[in-house]
Amino acid sequence: MHEIVFYLAAAWMTGLLAVSVAAVIKVRSTAGRILALDMLTLILVALLVLYADANRSPYYLDAALILALLAFIGTLVAARYHGQRKIF
Repeated sequence: MHEIVFYLAAAWMTGLLAVSVAAVIKVRSTAGRILALDMLTLILVALLVLYADANRSPYYLDAALILALLAFIGTLVAARYHGQRKIF
C-alpha cells in the first residue's frame, strides 16, 4: 500500500511540475511569473521529500529545506523589487 501511495504522489507531483513549467513560460506578467516560479520550487521540494522517503536518506530532506528557504527569500526579494523597485 505504501508503494502505491508513493507512486501516485510522485506521478501527481511530476504532472504538477509540468504544469508549473508551462505556467512560467506562458504567463506574461512579472507578478504571475514570480508566483509560478515559487510554485515550481515548492513542487521540487515536495519531490525531494518523496525521494528522501523512498531512499530513507535524510540528506535529501536537508536539500529540500534549504531549497524551500532560498525560494522563500527569493520570492520575497522579487516581490519587493517588483512592487517598490528596490531590494532593501
